[in-house]
Amino acid sequence: MIDEKILLAHGSGGKLSHDLMRQIFLPQFSNPFLEPLDDGARMTNQQGMIGFTTDSYVVNPIIFPGGDIGKLAVCGTVNDLSMIGAIPSYLSLSLIIEEGFPIDLLKRIVSSIRATADQAGVAIVTGDTKVAEHGAVDQLFINTAGIGWIRPGVNLSGTNARPGDKILLNGPLGDHEMAVLSQREGFNFQGELKSDCAPLNDLAGKMLEVCPSIRCMRDPTRGGLATTLNEIASASNVGMIIEEERVPVRESVKGISELLGLDPLYLANEGKLIVICPSEEAEQLLKVMKRHPLGRDTEIIGSVIEQNRKRVILHTLIGGHRILDMLTGGQYPRIC
Repeated sequence: MIDEKILLAHGSGGKLSHDLMRQIFLPQFSNPFLEPLDDGARMTNQQGMIGFTTDSYVVNPIIFPGGDIGKLAVCGTVNDLSMIGAIPSYLSLSLIIEEGFPIDLLKRIVSSIRATADQAGVAIVTGDTKVAEHGAVDQLFINTAGIGWIRPGVNLSGTNARPGDKILLNGPLGDHEMAVLSQREGFNFQGELKSDCAPLNDLAGKMLEVCPSIRCMRDPTRGGLATTLNEIASASNVGMIIEEERVPVRESVKGISELLGLDPLYLANEGKLIVICPSEEAEQLLKVMKRHPLGRDTEIIGSVIEQNRKRVILHTLIGGHRILDMLTGGQYPRIC
């Protein structure tokens, strides 16, 4: 990366993001808490295991069908804690606001943050506000960090997948990115496009109650399903095979993706989770997930295999096979 410059694609969650992490950050900060590169860190204190995570939100536009930057910030941090088996409890909130930002709009965003925090059962306990000169920030950026206690006996990590495990997905892909994209670009697509942005902690909790042996949970945000599965396959040194006919995607998202030349498997999501569990637990887990409002469309979409280590293979609708690699660029910037 000598003499190179940061590109928007470095923030896409794909291959360039991983290169940035492994070549710039990990050599400086490597430690046992960071090295698994999960959605958050697991640390121990006198009371047990604590989960800790942080994220920043720069979505454009800041209000979109199904949500806004405030709702997105709370959901994103709550979900990252949930994906490591933590019970989200406390959040920090920091805002960088552009000079000239409307006070009424700020009130609307803060009200959305409060409502989403109440829905998720978390408290905003500390924070910070900065105002930048006009033009130095695009309206509003938000950073949140979260802390929660990890359930006893639960060990979720991208390093845990084992051959024979089943892979589950709790619903249709691509809703969030398509909703943001349509709002930003002013596309007048027919049919309702709405972000799936939602806190997943209640669903995750019910899943872990009946199946504490879940190996891994991840929310496929930047880079989508394909990139997230590649991360897990690489971390666990396993292969994966996904059945295209089992992957849920709304017809509206399929149609728009074809029109724009996009692949739904790489679209960002904010209310979806990938679950990897022992095969003997999969059917029971599927029933539990389908009973929850955020899991009604859950499908078992594939399996972990011993062959093709560190690769994800898609078994296509026409009976062929296609390698799903990590996202190599950014399909569209600023969707989270």
